Order: sequence, then structure tokens, then C-alpha cells
Amino acid sequence: MKYLILMQVDPDVLAALNDEQMAAIGDGHQKFISTISETGEMLSTNALGDPAQSTVVRSRGGVPEVVDGPFAETKEFMGGYYLVDVESKERAIELAKQIPDAAIDGLALEIRPVMYSAGADM
Repeated sequence: MKYLILMQVDPDVLAALNDEQMAAIGDGHQKFISTISETGEMLSTNALGDPAQSTVVRSRGGVPEVVDGPFAETKEFMGGYYLVDVESKERAIELAKQIPDAAIDGLALEIRPVMYSAGADM
């Protein structure tokens, strides 16, 4: 079953980390990617830009309207994700616990089952 592991980012938490801690996070993600690539569980991963770089399309009176920035004011945002193919929710949780963000107070990982997927990579 496919699961999306969403990385919830709090920019204040990241700003409080020193260079060594930030490097450890990057190294930890590379190790995690290598591990789940070797097991065949990783389908894809992407890091996302800051919400200030977002463009939102939403309906206003039944007509699509384009606006800059996030659609909701929030301190935390989705910073990226891992799409994994695992045998169970428990395995997805086990993998999420291995992501460096799981060991940093103020950051979170949300695990959500994929209900439908399509495309060349799927």
C-alpha cells in the first residue's frame, strides 16, 4: 500500500538550529533515502518551496481566481514528502520514525494513505 509521509515544517524551529544540526538533518535524509531505495520502498520524494512562493487557484463566484501566497495563514507548512510503497501502516510509521525530523521538537511527520494514484511513475 502506498503512503505519503508529509514533513510539517515550523520555520522558527529550523531557524533555531545551528549549522551542525542542519547538516545532520540533510545527512539523515540522504541516509534515509538510500535505505528505502535499497529496500524498494521509496517511490519518490520532493522538498517544497516556502509558502511565500506559492500561487493559489480558487473559485470565486464559480470563476477560477489566481492569488499569490498560501491560502491560509499558518506558521507551519508542508515542507516536502516521501511517497512510499510498504506492506502496512505500521511499516510506514516505522519508516517515518527514521526521518531526522522525527527527533526534533516542533517538527512533525504526517502519514496518510494514498487512496488513488495515476501517472507514469505509479
